[in-house]
Formats: sequence, structure tokens, C-alpha cells
Amino acid sequence: MNPPLPPVPLTLEGAAILHQMMRVKWSRWRELSAAAQSEVASEAAHRLGDGTCSAAYALLGHKADLMLVHFRRDFEELAQAQMGISRLALSDYLEPASSYLSVIELGLYESTSKTYQALAEKGVEPHSEAWDAGIEEVLRRQREAMAPRLVPAIPPTRYLCFYPMDRKRGEQKNWYTQPMDERARMMHEHGLVGRRYAGKVRQIISGSIGLDDWEWGVDLFADDPLVFKKLIYEMRFDEVSAVYALFGSFFVGLRFAAQDLDEFFSGRIPLWKPPV
Repeated sequence: MNPPLPPVPLTLEGAAILHQMMRVKWSRWRELSAAAQSEVASEAAHRLGDGTCSAAYALLGHKADLMLVHFRRDFEELAQAQMGISRLALSDYLEPASSYLSVIELGLYESTSKTYQALAEKGVEPHSEAWDAGIEEVLRRQREAMAPRLVPAIPPTRYLCFYPMDRKRGEQKNWYTQPMDERARMMHEHGLVGRRYAGKVRQIISGSIGLDDWEWGVDLFADDPLVFKKLIYEMRFDEVSAVYALFGSFFVGLRFAAQDLDEFFSGRIPLWKPPV
């Protein structure tokens, strides 16, 4: 009898991501002179840079006022980005409301079963040295083919919707007890919905199992915020979401350039001009 194939789908990991949700201490901020406010904002703008790997968003609702999003190549660079923000004079006027740590993840459900079966047909035992080498060769080729998706710049859209999510592990419905082929089928159908919104929204999925309180983080980038509602609503009707999905808090923000931080702290939402 052949040993069972692993139930875990292959994944590719890329950039490390940190979302920082902040409340502004407005009463303290108003105590600063206009010149001091400008100096503090200018220092922070310099730290955030050109917006390709760190970006600022004015959040809607009561959960927080400001969200900073950082894309970095690894956790060491991400730790430096976090430390850099905490050492700014601006940090004296910000209060952490929430945060989320994750890493860009590309799921390979469609190719995982083929890879496992091909190795098994060659008589390679799961988790053996030869098995691990075969898996790594497949992942190496996939990393090369998908390199731009693994370490992207932050998409230059006006709006961002971020939320964390889980797959159910309850007594009645448990995603992790479903066979690999069944999970692959449902994920394929789930992906077809997202593809219909290509060109309207950019979706970046990040894995956070073992890193934060939920299993995945989802970032949706678009110039029309109503696309978030339409896409997520439509996805609620596919089997993956309707039966197996659990969602955390949603954060929706309007992006503005770092050099316009002084305008944001003056009580105005700056216009967003994507870099050319």
C-alpha cells in the first residue's frame, strides 16, 4: 500500500508585509506650532519615501485614523521599517490601534496534486530527501516564473481594503479535513470570480498562519471603492466563502502621497496623484 500523499498544498512566499493602524492624538498635535507640525510631517514623509514599499492611507470609520502599509523583502527589513516609524517625532502623536503581519503567498493548488502524483509514480516516498528535492525544484521554477508577483511594489491606486480571514475548523465544517482535490476544485471556482474583476481591482493575498491572529490577510487595491463591495459580495456566494470562510475586521482607506502628510494632519484628505 502506497503511503498517503501530504494534505498541505504547495505555496510560494514573497515580500513581508506589515499593516500599522494608528489613531492620531489630535489634542496633542494641535498644541504644536504650524512650523513644528510642518517639520514633524516632513521628517515622516522622508522616511516613507516614494510610496513603492511604504504607503499612507487615511482610514474611514472609528477603528483608526491612519494606516501605514510596508512591503519589504524579508522580516529583517520589515523590522527596520517598523523601528524607523517608531523613532520618528511623529510617533509621539500616534497611538497604535491595530497591526497585521503577513507574507505574500501564492497558493499552488492546481499544480500541487500533479507534482505529488508525479513523484509518487516514480516511487519517491513523501518527505524523503528525494521528495524534498523534487518539491524544491518545482518551487524554484515557479518562483522564477512568478517573481514579479512575489515582491511587488504597493499598487498605486486611490483606495485600499484590507481584512484578515480564516478557513473554518469547526465540528460541522472543517476546511482542513477536506481532500486535496476537493479543496483544489473549490479554490479554482473561487479564483474564477476574482478573474472577472481583472483590471478593476488588484488583489494581494498574504499568509499569516503562525505569524498573526488570522490565517491570511487580503489587500484589495482599486480606484473605485464600490468594487470592493461588489467583488466580496459576489465571492460570498461561492462554496469556499459561503461554507468555509470567516472574516475579521475590514479597514478601508484613501491613499495619499507621503509628501502630503502635513495636509492630512491639517484636517484635509489630500488628493492622490500616482507617481509617473
